[in-house]
Amino acid sequence: MEVVCALGHVGAVWVAVVLGLVMLPSALGISLGISEAYMWVLVKTLEWATIRLQKGAKKPQLQMPRTPTANGIIERDETPMEKEIALLHRADFEFSHIFYFCRKGFEAIVEDEVTQRFSSEELLSWNLLTRTNVNFHYISLRLTVVWVIGVVVRYCFLLPLRFSLAAIGITSMIVGTTMVGQLPNGSVKSYLSEVVHLTCSRILVRALSGTIHYHNKENRPQKGGICVANHTSPIDAIILTNDGCYAMVGQVHGGLMGIIQRATVKACPHVWFERSEIKDRHLVTKRLREHVADKSKLPILIFPEGTCINNTSVMMFKKGSFEIGGTIYPVAIKYDPQFGDAFWNSSKYNIVSYLLRIMTSWAIVCNVWYLPPMVRKEDEDAVQFANRVRSAIARQGGLTELPWDGGLKRAKVKDTFKEEQQKNYSKMLLFLGKLSHDMWLDTSALAHGLWHVGCSPQEELAPGSLSTHRCPGQSTSKWLHHV
Repeated sequence: MEVVCALGHVGAVWVAVVLGLVMLPSALGISLGISEAYMWVLVKTLEWATIRLQKGAKKPQLQMPRTPTANGIIERDETPMEKEIALLHRADFEFSHIFYFCRKGFEAIVEDEVTQRFSSEELLSWNLLTRTNVNFHYISLRLTVVWVIGVVVRYCFLLPLRFSLAAIGITSMIVGTTMVGQLPNGSVKSYLSEVVHLTCSRILVRALSGTIHYHNKENRPQKGGICVANHTSPIDAIILTNDGCYAMVGQVHGGLMGIIQRATVKACPHVWFERSEIKDRHLVTKRLREHVADKSKLPILIFPEGTCINNTSVMMFKKGSFEIGGTIYPVAIKYDPQFGDAFWNSSKYNIVSYLLRIMTSWAIVCNVWYLPPMVRKEDEDAVQFANRVRSAIARQGGLTELPWDGGLKRAKVKDTFKEEQQKNYSKMLLFLGKLSHDMWLDTSALAHGLWHVGCSPQEELAPGSLSTHRCPGQSTSKWLHHV
């Protein structure tokens, strides 16, 4: 009986702490300074651990500069095909040309530009998480003790707290949007929907120990506009909704994500569709045009990449979002992997496993930049406009810009990509052939002119003869006249 009473008291204290110190302040957008103090202690701890790793290393390791392609394992020769093959000074096909394509093929097998974007970013210094200690080993007893303390804190205190907040936030989101969805369409329903989305998003961000820095808030998306952002994980939407409400567009999911999608669409005009269905895509385009035409509706949130990237790069933007018209509001999202890996590898983890990994990390720290609004120029097509927006996001977020389609993550490479290389090679041979033919004609004409003024072919072809040679008995002016 005493044990039950003790557990009851512990449960009451836990509920009071969760509700009074965390949930209510987060729902109201108030900070008590607890998160700031936690982040300060965490930063100091990781700095100390980094120093211990550097001092405890038996052999000095060369620190490579941090680049967006830090995951690279081979050194590539980026010389274009035209330059490499043109060095042979031949306009026709040679068997030696095969070596260029063989080398590029081996490089792609070992490490291509696309596949490495769908694996977690490697760290330059260990962040005291077992999942990221591939390149880090035992250094000292004190560092091991700190790691053990970190495991206890993350799994025995932070995980239960975060799980409680996540359960409250998700349940409130599902119940709240379902209830609001029963109301008739109007200003009251729209207002309550925004309140539910904003409040629940704040609770969920606190469940992730999220520390988010929003920059250039004067450029926040306005009603009737389209917000486009780079995509790393489902929590991108929560992070953006924490600062404002959106009508979202995205792929239909199953499981927990599907339950949330079906509930939220009742209260807010979100658009969920199956990307593989062409009729769904046409319906989405129609609904988006109608949505943008109404300036009283929430801005649309779209992730044009269509899949999650590991936050080191920005891949090809699908042009459909840029054919609708209206004003585009670009947003760049950049996570700090030192505190936790926000990337969702959906082919490896389901949403529950992913959330468990997030909740057992130290924190989610990211920067969000609102870029100035952009409109499509008169001489631009949808693809050019999409590339211009993608470039702006990549520059602001310090991300690598890649032309590849993120759909290659799951789909087979199209034959058009292979045919494009063949076309480029054919065009190059034709260009070199024409260039060689033109040079031969010019040389023949020059030789013909020199022959008539008394020069021999040997003299004509002598090194330097075309610039400084003077034929016997002929002045320079007469030589130039004949040429």
